[in-house]
Amino acid sequence: MNAPASARRDNRRGRRRSQLSDEVAAHLREAIMTGTLRPGTFIRLDETAARLGVSITPVREALLTLRGEGMVALEPRRGYVVQPLSRQDVADIYWLQATIAKELVTSAAQRLTDEQIDELDEANERLAASVIDGDPATVGAAEFAFHRLLNRGAGRMKLAWFLLHAARYMPPQIYLTDASWGESAVETHRQLIAALRRRDVNTLVALSGAEFSDGVDRLLEQLERNGMWRR
Repeated sequence: MNAPASARRDNRRGRRRSQLSDEVAAHLREAIMTGTLRPGTFIRLDETAARLGVSITPVREALLTLRGEGMVALEPRRGYVVQPLSRQDVADIYWLQATIAKELVTSAAQRLTDEQIDELDEANERLAASVIDGDPATVGAAEFAFHRLLNRGAGRMKLAWFLLHAARYMPPQIYLTDASWGESAVETHRQLIAALRRRDVNTLVALSGAEFSDGVDRLLEQLERNGMWRR
């Protein structure tokens, strides 16, 4: 039996509201991780909603999500305030991702077929083309597609899920708008693919770790330039 039309409309509204909440949370998370929203800053629901062109509801839901992540706190009668973010916090976020990624790439070396490695090669060439074109959205989609193929090929879906959620704390725009990062990513992927063909686990682990080391270094450098920890 089909659901009533009203129930289907309610389901669509619920999914759209959840999607909006996730988008607002991602926007605020990136602003916090890049120092655009500094520790001690109060996030006003009405101002944020107006700036993002949404209602207050998804902003409120997004802030509840970020509160659960420890990125903001609710102060009675004052609102949501951005919590401190230390250099060690940033390093820990990338260390966690690197640790999971190394496990996944080790499993991928054991499981991926030659045909799947060929697919990775094709995905990386699409990334290379998007880096040349210079459109951040296309670069981001191509980079995501490459790592989705790699991580799914590892066959450890729960671990891949944890990595996906940890990756929410990597602010994409500082990478996707940097041509030097894109060129470096393409070259690292080529080395990863070559190591996968050799089933060279040691090289794969080293390359995977180097990707995240580069990522955290770029973010810390930007935060330093922005005066994140300047007294």
